[in-house]
Amino acid sequence: MGKIGSPGICASCKRIPRTQIKRKSSIFWALQMTYKLFSPFVTLCTIGFFARLSYAMARTPILPLFALSLGAKPEAIGFVVGASTITGIFFKLPAGTLSDIYGRYKMLLMSILVFALTPFVYYLVTNYWQLVGIRFFHGLATSIYGPVSMAMIADTAGGQKGEKLSWFSSITIIGNLVGAPLGGYILQYLGTNGSHTLSHFHIAYGICGLFGLISLAFTLKAFFSGNREIRQNKISLIDTWRKFSKGVREVMSDYRVIITSNMEGIQNLSVGALEAFLPVYAVTVAGLSAFQAGILWGAQIVTTILAKPIMGKISDRYGRKPIIISGMWICAIPFACIPLTRDFYLLLSLAAVFGVGEAFVTSSSAAMVAEFCKEQHYGAAMGIFGSLFDIGHASGPILAGFLLAHLSYQYSFLIISTLLILASFVFVLTVFERKRTIFKSGGIT
Repeated sequence: MGKIGSPGICASCKRIPRTQIKRKSSIFWALQMTYKLFSPFVTLCTIGFFARLSYAMARTPILPLFALSLGAKPEAIGFVVGASTITGIFFKLPAGTLSDIYGRYKMLLMSILVFALTPFVYYLVTNYWQLVGIRFFHGLATSIYGPVSMAMIADTAGGQKGEKLSWFSSITIIGNLVGAPLGGYILQYLGTNGSHTLSHFHIAYGICGLFGLISLAFTLKAFFSGNREIRQNKISLIDTWRKFSKGVREVMSDYRVIITSNMEGIQNLSVGALEAFLPVYAVTVAGLSAFQAGILWGAQIVTTILAKPIMGKISDRYGRKPIIISGMWICAIPFACIPLTRDFYLLLSLAAVFGVGEAFVTSSSAAMVAEFCKEQHYGAAMGIFGSLFDIGHASGPILAGFLLAHLSYQYSFLIISTLLILASFVFVLTVFERKRTIFKSGGIT
């Protein structure tokens, strides 16, 4: 027998050189770090950022200007912008519930396909009503994506639902925040003296589609990375309907889910009203420039983004109910005070405080809804949550417009603020969350 290491021993028994071991270790470490970098949560955040970037860019300011170029009047422009939100009202609940039945990743992939491919369909538009039809279809992207992605976060967040959902929401909002000015810059770069041709809009929508395709690439990575849902057995239509109706009934029968979701809806009513009429008030009453009006709205968005993760973590530790109630009041007070001043810096402060209040409510309400229902019904719960969110956001400008047609800014804004306060009292009296035990280690049960 030869000695170990002798020429007669088999090659597989020889020692591997240290340099080779180091090389393999380095590669293994790099692969580990790459996997950690694109963990499921980070991957979902990346998908959300590019999807929302694509969608926001396609909507503002490209869409209204495109509609204007097709000869649309102001009211027609408003309708085409809001068409996608109407889709969300009707489809978010079914989409979320179907994700409970068929799996999250399949529904997520469906939504991202709409995000990625629909921008290229705008190339076929030759008249206003074709544009309206595409907007209704484009709304399917957010209708499916919203409840499904939030359910996916809730599935894996455990006792960190508030923090994880808040981080996810903030990152997707950043996509919205970047999308609008980027779309405006592209059109400004392509146009001459503010005029745009059909080819300019085609280029802009092509860039929107490119961001959607990036989101699709990350979605496909997540879909095929050890996804067990691919191997699930097929479910008959009858079984699908039974599971669908059972999930909807169980979630909607819980009044806590409905009331908590309505808190988000009412808060978003004020957001929609502020989004529509703060710029109008700033320019026509306060005498500010359009640029200053844009800064006011931007301040609200920035404070919301910054405050959400912090408040989500606090709600995980100390409870969600007091955070939601505080948020409703923090939104109501500056909202009522806005018509009382015309000073730019004071209006800027009020808008920023309103954004903090919004972060209080949104950081906790979705997490609270998830905690009230069974894990297998997260999709249905988030669907209801998203539908009431859209109803509130869509009705805000309508209600504010109706009030302003008959009353002053002061009284109109005061009425909406009162709705927020009244909703908080209803929430106090009707919804109770389980007590949380905080250990010295910081864990939560």
